[in-house]
Amino acid sequence: MGMVGCFAAVSTEALKDLREDPESIEEYLYPNDGEDEPPYYIDIDKAWHGIHYLLTGSAEGGAEPLNLAVMGGEEFGPEVGYGPARFLTPAQVSLVAGALSQLTLDYLESRFNPKDMEAKDIYPDAIWVRDGKEALDYLLENYQQLVTFYRDAAERGDGAVQWLA
Repeated sequence: MGMVGCFAAVSTEALKDLREDPESIEEYLYPNDGEDEPPYYIDIDKAWHGIHYLLTGSAEGGAEPLNLAVMGGEEFGPEVGYGPARFLTPAQVSLVAGALSQLTLDYLESRFNPKDMEAKDIYPDAIWVRDGKEALDYLLENYQQLVTFYRDAAERGDGAVQWLA
């Protein structure tokens, strides 16, 4: 199945509870023994690393606040898939939402460099050069979901939890 980028918006109260009891994160992210999804959940499939690259030009890190959008925040709790979950505070969610709202799809398309992505091992590394425009379309489609997620979370005053499943 591969690594899927997952996101859940969390109220300030829920984030406080999770931070106080990090062992409860798995139950929160996989309610009803994984039969259900947490509130305000999205996944951006395997596009997570490619989107991070479009936002930052790198495989890891990058300038704030765009580096927070996909692989940012602070790790907490036990492993919940491919490593521990990460959280963003409501203030960070608001910063990310504002930064994403300033980017156009044309700008992101101009940052798409399949050979550089392959060289930097951007997951899933086999598709960038091979699929070209189709891979870019896949990234932009998932990116638009992420923009909506952050916009809506910021409007509610929520924080966010990110994890790879």
